[in-house]
Amino acid sequence: MSQELLFDQQDGVATITLNRPELLNAFTPSMIDAWAEALRECARDERCKAVIVTGTGRAFCSGGDTKAMGKGAQEQASDQKAWLWEHVQQVPLAAAALDKPLLSAINGLAVGAGLDLALLGDLRFCAEGARFAETYVKMGLVPGSGGAWLLPRIVGLSKALEILWLGEWIESGEAERIGLVNKVYPADQLMPQVMEVALRMASGPTVATRMMKRLAVSSAATDFKTHLDMVSSHLAVTASTADHREAVTARAEKRSPVFTGR
Repeated sequence: MSQELLFDQQDGVATITLNRPELLNAFTPSMIDAWAEALRECARDERCKAVIVTGTGRAFCSGGDTKAMGKGAQEQASDQKAWLWEHVQQVPLAAAALDKPLLSAINGLAVGAGLDLALLGDLRFCAEGARFAETYVKMGLVPGSGGAWLLPRIVGLSKALEILWLGEWIESGEAERIGLVNKVYPADQLMPQVMEVALRMASGPTVATRMMKRLAVSSAATDFKTHLDMVSSHLAVTASTADHREAVTARAEKRSPVFTGR
């Protein structure tokens, strides 16, 4: 990874850190490509059990760095579409393919495409003082990184349209109230608290955790009968794991289970 995007993995938790604090972590072509590749690597690596995405400085991400992208991508519709599909949208596509817990630790400003990409987290936590806005409308544009798909599923259609159409700032407390984030922490506690959650995921019965995510995500596109059919298969698989046997044994022995992810 380049210095624009840092990658670290320990104790089963991978941390992806956007690292252009002087420019509010606005992403460049190389940075967005590295971000997508980091998510794909997390999907491939069986040692990785959970993923955190965060930023350095006072912003999570302020969207794309238009100067670094150059003017060419703005001149032709076909060029703009290609730029989005081949680069920026590879991040949400990689996130969608990741069946491991993905946590957003939103340390500050998340605006435009930066907010779109923050919303990719299965769980989203933010620091007190973090601010959010979908500002595309102020530029006469539509969200390019999945915001119009993600927001209705997170906060409901009416609130999503309000956020998209008005482009107003949302403070951290309001973000928690409407479900945009799961919880707000003091700034100095954000990463320790999110890491604690990630470590709980990484040390848990990860076969079950991953199958829970698959079931929950697919439920939006399946009917109830199909969902129950999938559940019967997934439950049979998890019931055959060493982690399930360990949980049963631990309960009988009145101790905490020690899961191995198998």
